[in-house]
Amino acid sequence: MKKVFLGLLLMANCFLLFSQSDITKNEIKEHIKFLTSRKNEGRYPGGKTNKRVVKYLVKDFKKSGIESFERGYKQHFKARLRVEEGVAEKPLVSTCNVIGFIEGNDAILKNEYIILWAHYDHLGLGGPSSKSDKKNTIHFGADDNASGTAALLEIAEKLVGYKLELKRSIIFIAFGAEEQGLLGSEYFVEHPIVPLEKIKLMINMDMVGRLNEEKQVYMGGAGTFPGGVDFMTHLGKSLGLNPVVHAGSVGGSDHVSFYKKEIPVMGMHTGGHPQYHTPEDTLELINLEGERMVCEYIFQTIVKIASTNKELYFIKQND
Repeated sequence: MKKVFLGLLLMANCFLLFSQSDITKNEIKEHIKFLTSRKNEGRYPGGKTNKRVVKYLVKDFKKSGIESFERGYKQHFKARLRVEEGVAEKPLVSTCNVIGFIEGNDAILKNEYIILWAHYDHLGLGGPSSKSDKKNTIHFGADDNASGTAALLEIAEKLVGYKLELKRSIIFIAFGAEEQGLLGSEYFVEHPIVPLEKIKLMINMDMVGRLNEEKQVYMGGAGTFPGGVDFMTHLGKSLGLNPVVHAGSVGGSDHVSFYKKEIPVMGMHTGGHPQYHTPEDTLELINLEGERMVCEYIFQTIVKIASTNKELYFIKQND
């Protein structure tokens, strides 16, 4: 009887662990709601709002059981902010990347890393990168890229519940100052916290909240690691998605910084829209169930790649 009781208790604990780490529409919504709140004023680099967002990200990493490296969760750097043509340069501002990890369980492969990341910043009140005629208006950036940041937090939380399956280590990064010229990712590759040659794959989520009726998930760079195109195509279809997979087409987000260092990369998104870089990119337009599906797709990708002994290496693409 005692053995039966202990067995049931173990099953109950396992169920609780996995149920707590499920990716849910409600948690995605709550993350995006915070990130796009008026008090965060469009998540512009530097200042009090930047610090508030960083504090939120660090708190969530800690809550989920994501570990920090020796220097903590924050990688500080200075950012030069973009200005309108003819306007004097602004002083450098202080911002940071937020970084945590799950250590793999294989004695050798735990020293190889898969990195999942998203940029958390946006345009603040607009500025030179805005596509809108509305001046000094909060650009909420729900899809760009509160959606990717929410996905980062949700996938990280779920991976903690599956960490015993992971042979390779997983690093999670919320990059700062992407909208100012990929500054956070550029700083990271020049000041890496692990040897660059040990980074075996990087997955970037930038605008993953607007899955369309055809359930198309777009990605570039799937050909930069062995078997990537077929793997991502078959996995996506098995999950009820319609992946549009490019071997190259690396694009213009943070993953470009890593591709230039000959690190396999994938940039994932759900497509452009008229609200891009305007104040109208708001939570109400996010497809929450669609984002949950995309999160599950990326989660399954990481689990399958991190739990295999298959060698990962860089394959250069021509486009």
